[in-house]
Amino acid sequence: MKKPRITVLGSLNMDLVTVTEKMPEQGETITGQAFSTFPGGKGANQAVAAARLGAEVYMLGKVGNDLFGSKLKEILIQENVNVNFVETATNNVTGTASIIISNHDNRIIVVPGANKEVTPEWIISHEEQIRKSDILLLQLEIPLESVKKAAQIAKKHKIPVILNPAPYQKLPHELLKDVTYLTPNEHEFRQLVEDAAKEELEIIRAKSFITKGEEGVEFLLNNEKILVNAQKVDVVDTTGAGDTFNGALAVALSENQDIKDAILFASIAGSLSVTKLGAQSGMPSLNDVIRIYEIQKM
Repeated sequence: MKKPRITVLGSLNMDLVTVTEKMPEQGETITGQAFSTFPGGKGANQAVAAARLGAEVYMLGKVGNDLFGSKLKEILIQENVNVNFVETATNNVTGTASIIISNHDNRIIVVPGANKEVTPEWIISHEEQIRKSDILLLQLEIPLESVKKAAQIAKKHKIPVILNPAPYQKLPHELLKDVTYLTPNEHEFRQLVEDAAKEELEIIRAKSFITKGEEGVEFLLNNEKILVNAQKVDVVDTTGAGDTFNGALAVALSENQDIKDAILFASIAGSLSVTKLGAQSGMPSLNDVIRIYEIQKM
């Protein structure tokens, strides 16, 4: 059976995580309890999720000419993600997210670095890769104009597009028209509706699969509101649950699964991802998901 061919265009970041008992005040130096680095970036996360679920995945993006960039590519290769289209920017650093965690609170500083160099012109140079895909998966951690250009190219070649509108920003009308599916969480969906022109509301509602955490996923099917319940699991770490859902959804839709079945498959994957620590490290395998999926379908 032919593997689904998924192209993920998006960000690659290294997450730098410091755990401390208290947040430092201005000008204060304190001693932290732990420091770790984790591979991240919504694009890379979603690529790993799709690859673990059996897809042939191609990552499009940029890293810096530094140790973080080399490490991120190495990790993707280990996860069976094709990195032939991950370019090294010679005059920029790899994107980073510096995260301070203290007493169940966090503060995050994101430096996009090489992710900002993923320009519309660069996207055009990779049109052939998009054309050869079964589906294109997008997020909003690269320039919005580049996301628009990728969606235009995909639509031109009749390639379905999933857009995960995160981190949230107002979407241009053309982009709303060009994408096939939107995957906002409930907060992002509320913002989409608030920012939408009157004629855009129906487009947004018809295309949106709204992830609602432990409540499940809500969407319209033949103008009827459907809710696919989330799996009951012991939550350890919710980081990367949305990215897992998106990667899994891309796999299921690439295999031409029925919409409701595709949502169930993706919802199970997202639920399983929160049972382990870390975004990419917690992502489930195809066997993990299939085992529960088949029980649910009985």
